[in-house]
Amino acid sequence: MSEIQDPEKKPEKKNDRDFISEKIVRPAPSKKQIATKMATAACAGVIFGVVSAVCFALTRPVLEQLSEGNRPTASAISIPKDEVESSAEAQETENAAETETEPVEEMVQTALEHYRYTVDDLNSLLNSLRAKAQTADKSVVVVHSVQQNTDWFDNPVETTGLYAGVIIAKTSQELLVLTPEAAVEQADSIKVTFENGKDVNGHMKQKDATSGMAIVSISTGDVDTSQLRDLEPMPLGNSYQVRQGDLLAAVGSPAGVVHSLDYGFVSYVVRSSPMVDQHCRILYSDILANAECGTFLINTDGELVGWAQAPADNSGRENRVTEIFGISDYKGILEKLSNGQAIPCIGIVGQEATDAQAANGLPEGIYVVNAVTEKPAYNAGIQNGDILTQINGNPVKSMKEYQAALDKMTCGQIIHVTVARNGRDTYTELEFDVTVGSR
Repeated sequence: MSEIQDPEKKPEKKNDRDFISEKIVRPAPSKKQIATKMATAACAGVIFGVVSAVCFALTRPVLEQLSEGNRPTASAISIPKDEVESSAEAQETENAAETETEPVEEMVQTALEHYRYTVDDLNSLLNSLRAKAQTADKSVVVVHSVQQNTDWFDNPVETTGLYAGVIIAKTSQELLVLTPEAAVEQADSIKVTFENGKDVNGHMKQKDATSGMAIVSISTGDVDTSQLRDLEPMPLGNSYQVRQGDLLAAVGSPAGVVHSLDYGFVSYVVRSSPMVDQHCRILYSDILANAECGTFLINTDGELVGWAQAPADNSGRENRVTEIFGISDYKGILEKLSNGQAIPCIGIVGQEATDAQAANGLPEGIYVVNAVTEKPAYNAGIQNGDILTQINGNPVKSMKEYQAALDKMTCGQIIHVTVARNGRDTYTELEFDVTVGSR
């Protein structure tokens, strides 16, 4: 009997069988093939690096130009220099003034004999100078020298020294404050307080250890717009025009407290006082001053003409005599400090050879009174008593020529200095290579 087949059941195919699957595997690369691939990858990397460097070098100037065009650039500070008035010109000016004022003095003397003064007259005379001093005081700031220390129990302790400073320049990016070097010398941070009591952060831009002064920079972005508009730098005067008997006002910290004030007269003027790498005009006055905290002197026009400097000994303090460093001799240095540039230094205290000394056989040049210890000239071998005659082959016969040559130098530059050294019978010419340092 035939079998009945299920219609849903499919008949088996006789040709369906299970087969073994196989995978073809490439043989492992040889060492030679691996080395070839590595060399190819290295060559490709070198080529890619060279192409990238070339592209960067070609596009960098364009990118820098575009970026500089979009960001503000720091404005360079320029301070006009004052012309030194010779002794003959100064004497002629004083003689002419005396000649012209003789008839006037007689008229004034006659008027004074018949005039009766009152307290109101005295106040009227002082009002003008007081107004100038009050205007100048708006440019005075308090510089906080903040130092972080620890006590015996390792607890943090913050100490702050207070110094006076004056705003001497204002640009779109910063305010520049002249202050004693002690305010920034060991400060971990610097804060500046304006006349209205508002505090901002500052940082040292540059300092001059020789004169003991420094420049502190304040970003204008940290100052309120309205306050920034009202802040004005103190105008810089001409200390060459200050005469014996002139009236000055002291602002800053003459009494040891910032924003104190005093008046005084110029008692004496030293026209050329030798100092390190320069000659300076020093004014002497009976005015009250505190050089350590910062005392700045203004004339009757409200212009800054100098600042008090600490005397070398205590004689000035005992006699209440204040030494004032004239600003006109410092304007070139002040300009470099304001632009953040280090001040070049050779390190000699020099004196020009006089005509009488030259007639006695002394070579023309700068007589080295003192080669300051550990300064470039001293380290190069220049000694006290040498006569500096040339710098880089150019004759130097006066301190003016010496300072002009120094102003063109940069710190780290090697210069060729020629000196005449006194021997047993005659002067011997010696040459030194001096590496210019910084003050």
